[in-house]
Amino acid sequence: MTNQYVSPLSVAVICSSNMNRSMEAHGFLAKKRFKVRSFGTGDKVKLPGTAADKPNVYEFGTSYDDIFSDLANKDKNYYTQNGLLHMLDRNRRIKTCPEKFQLCTERFDVLVTCEERVYDQVIEFMESKTPTYNLPVHVINIDIQDNHEEATVGAFAICDLITMMAQSDDLDNDIDELLHDFESKCQRSVLHCVLFY
Repeated sequence: MTNQYVSPLSVAVICSSNMNRSMEAHGFLAKKRFKVRSFGTGDKVKLPGTAADKPNVYEFGTSYDDIFSDLANKDKNYYTQNGLLHMLDRNRRIKTCPEKFQLCTERFDVLVTCEERVYDQVIEFMESKTPTYNLPVHVINIDIQDNHEEATVGAFAICDLITMMAQSDDLDNDIDELLHDFESKCQRSVLHCVLFY
């Protein structure tokens, strides 16, 4: 029997609301058969509303189905045209609801964040816990603008990076050179640190 994953590497992709960037990468990595989960680090899940000062705000754990129905009831045409209903439809095919990273107890080998503020929140959370397993986790930030096009481009970049990492026999040793190669290839700068579970 073949293993369902292409690599034992366990990956989490994290953005603010677990809606766009992390979900696009989650879907892409899952299709490539990587072991992946996705999360948000914000206090709440926020989506644009019909006015800049009226965002749609939900608790983490509210299902993508429920958010889809809520927005469709509020203004189906508007939320179809701006792509939110399409995005939510994609999301609910991948998993049930947005998840908050700070509530997750699972351990990962790699945490990929999609913006520097989220990277800082992940580090702050990880450093607030006492390491109990002494297992390293690589935290890597790739800045991705929060729009549909950039999320797609970003998902390709994240997949390239994870593929490179999965091919390494000694990730802890190879990581610096690997990230340097990735930055040169993708013309994107990354942040990296090692924390412990």
